[in-house]
Amino acid sequence: MRIVLRIGGSVIASPPDPKMLNRYVEVITQILREGHGMIIVVGGGRPAREFIQIAKDMGMEEPEQDEVAISISRVFAQLISMKMGGHEWKDVPTSLEEARDALRRRGVAVMGGLRPGMTTDAVAALAASEIDADLIIKATDQDGVYTKDPEKHPEAEKIDEMSFEDLAALLERERHTAGIHQIIDPEAARILRERRIRTIVVNGFNPENVLAALRGEKVGTLIH
Repeated sequence: MRIVLRIGGSVIASPPDPKMLNRYVEVITQILREGHGMIIVVGGGRPAREFIQIAKDMGMEEPEQDEVAISISRVFAQLISMKMGGHEWKDVPTSLEEARDALRRRGVAVMGGLRPGMTTDAVAALAASEIDADLIIKATDQDGVYTKDPEKHPEAEKIDEMSFEDLAALLERERHTAGIHQIIDPEAARILRERRIRTIVVNGFNPENVLAALRGEKVGTLIH
């Protein structure tokens, strides 16, 4: 199988967590040993947001703020990459073409953001489309997709399984409410819907959930 693993910055970077990074390296290594090809897309989390604020306070515009955040996400990608392959793997892909090339040569590519205005969710969806991935696994700070933001709404219910159309409708509805919380951004959801890329959203604080999702166990939220 070809898999795209999206690791949220909320899981590994807010604050930066060396033990969690190492646990993900162990999980990724196990998946690779089983013969699967992978592109891993990581976010920058809180450090990226802090540097966005620094750039903003310096009077920079949004594209420049985004570039700083992209650089931070690539640092976390570099940490994972070099833990796996040493200094020779220090260069992380900065384009989908480079990611595809790394996947061909190594069986795995680890990357962060790509360009201003594009979230790492969208990068993961585009990467999955680029390599005709069989599955996207998103490891995030929630147990799956909820009817509302569970941090703000205690009555929110977890959705075990949903269609791409259900996801689009949920995001469309939440776009018009205060305190919006979108576990998958609208652009990524559009790509997933168009390409019909099977996606599972799991709680990333337990990296074993990634293996469970890959094995077809009932975990998180299945979007298909």
